Amino acid sequence: MPSIDLTPLYRSFIGTDHLATLIDAATRAEKQSSYPPYNIELMAENQYRITMAVAGFTKEDINIEMLENTLTITGKKSPVSGAPERQFLHKGISERNFQRKFQLGDNVRVLGADLENGLLHIDMERIIPEATKPQQIAIGSSHRIEDKQ
Repeated sequence: MPSIDLTPLYRSFIGTDHLATLIDAATRAEKQSSYPPYNIELMAENQYRITMAVAGFTKEDINIEMLENTLTITGKKSPVSGAPERQFLHKGISERNFQRKFQLGDNVRVLGADLENGLLHIDMERIIPEATKPQQIAIGSSHRIEDKQ
């Protein structure tokens, strides 16, 4: 896939460099590995959950970090010292290291994470600031400004 040059956006639009950065990050995200598989669920109107299949990983093997609007999940399998070498006849469960990044929208915060039965669940919520919520204006409640001349 050819690279998209976003330079015109940076030099033509003032204050929208954040949008160009998001587009740039989205094009880089396409180059990520498909491992581990994951789901993104809409749990409620402003609540989301990422579920990743991380069979064979423990809590100690997984690091979850939030920096700016990027959620990064890293899995590093630590070698077990003194463990006997295993010989597989078929190896279908991958235990390779991984790093998966998600671009989160503004005002999205991570509520928590849980690892259960080989599935990592990360719960998130979008917080809508009061200034952006719709406001009901009652009729007859305005204060008129009188001309003081």
